Amino acid sequence: MKQIFQKTLHELLLDFKNKKIQVDSIADTLRKRVEIFDKRIGAFVCLIDRDKGQTFKNLPLKGIPIAIKDNMCTRGELTTCCSKILEGFRPPYDATVIARLKAQGATIQGKTNMDEFAFGSSTETSCYGPTRNPWDLERIPGGSSGGSAAAVAADEAIAALGSDTGGSIRQPASLCGVVGLKPTYGRVSRYGLIAFASSLDQIGPICKDIEDTALLMNIICGFDEMDSTSVNLKVPDFTKSLIKDVKKLKIGIPKEYFPQGLNEEVKTAVLRSIDILKELGAQTVEVSLPNTAFAVSAYYIIATAEASSNLARFDGVKYGYRAPSSTLSDVYFKSRTEGFGEEAKRRIILGTYCLSSGYYDAYYLKAQKVRTLIKEDFDKALKRCDCIITPTSPTTAFKIGEKINNPLEMYLSDIFTIPVNLAGIPAISIPCGLSRQGLPIGLQILSRPFEEELLLRVAYTFEQNTDWHTKKPKLEFSS
Repeated sequence: MKQIFQKTLHELLLDFKNKKIQVDSIADTLRKRVEIFDKRIGAFVCLIDRDKGQTFKNLPLKGIPIAIKDNMCTRGELTTCCSKILEGFRPPYDATVIARLKAQGATIQGKTNMDEFAFGSSTETSCYGPTRNPWDLERIPGGSSGGSAAAVAADEAIAALGSDTGGSIRQPASLCGVVGLKPTYGRVSRYGLIAFASSLDQIGPICKDIEDTALLMNIICGFDEMDSTSVNLKVPDFTKSLIKDVKKLKIGIPKEYFPQGLNEEVKTAVLRSIDILKELGAQTVEVSLPNTAFAVSAYYIIATAEASSNLARFDGVKYGYRAPSSTLSDVYFKSRTEGFGEEAKRRIILGTYCLSSGYYDAYYLKAQKVRTLIKEDFDKALKRCDCIITPTSPTTAFKIGEKINNPLEMYLSDIFTIPVNLAGIPAISIPCGLSRQGLPIGLQILSRPFEEELLLRVAYTFEQNTDWHTKKPKLEFSS
């Protein structure tokens, strides 16, 4: 019999319906779980106390706590993007996704660790220190939403929200053995999400299974007039997509995503997963995404340029960390020098260079043209198939410290996820295997814009015919 912290969101909601559980017992159990295990894992930046007088009887989520990445504004609660430059910042308002969760009866469990300003693929650049992978504490959980993924994998959280700019939901979901969905750009409001790269960022759920993912999507999606990039489309009931049927669906297999040098265990697990879907009635067709090779280069010009612009507002004057100094110019210089970490400085400098006079056309404009070509690749490929399947990450989780001093190698960790953000399409990562070392492997499914229902249907069919989503890390330490 499962303990409370082991249950999914939909299992807890069923327990509420059958009067088997009370909201206080969930919050108390999760807090104790975090107190025991998070000293070693480091998934949470802070926990948020709930008013025990609150009642949630008539609200769909019944007071169930949801963990939130530390780059989403939570009214009156610490929100720092895991950067010293935002030390002590408490927003006066809730992000739209937070307001929507609260309106449905969810409570905010706490803020989860992340790479500083979402700059990273390993959750090692946080000012609070690294998060560790629950499957192997010597390894990274992925990034930048590593805290959210690790919390869900370790059963410290029932479900969580993350953000995805170049793979920051899907890659940690893959490395931690949980489900992570990046919705179509514009499907979920970005209002109150502290921006990294505004044309790429998107909020999405990190969950234990597909049904929980659909439940959270029902809540966080929808038009928001506070976000000019929010798309005014009716939100479907995503739970109606939970159908075990892939008969006659055409799955595209892109040759560029199975290159020489791809980790053999990852390749084997993904190909085996495709075979399972074929046995269930799906068809496969080879597709080509020829501009994939240029995606990482284009991304690190566009994303750093937008980051340079977005982070200009953090100057030590209005809020956050302020270095002691005697002149205004020193306030700016010293606060930014001391407040930003090394990776943040690297990206700000690179982005500023790409936008500078004489280099804008050579770098930024050219990268935007490549972005258009990448989107056109997906448009053409998805005319030949219903969805595309690839590995989520080219490797399983690597050791802490292994790539932190090699930025290029770190950037290549997101080689299979970055093109999705450049194209603005939806993608999901689901567990599909374990390596010989017992490390999770993720399968990525991609579809046309605003076809998250199809993603969920394919993912649910795979999930219900395998048991990878039930595998859990063995957490036996007590301190």
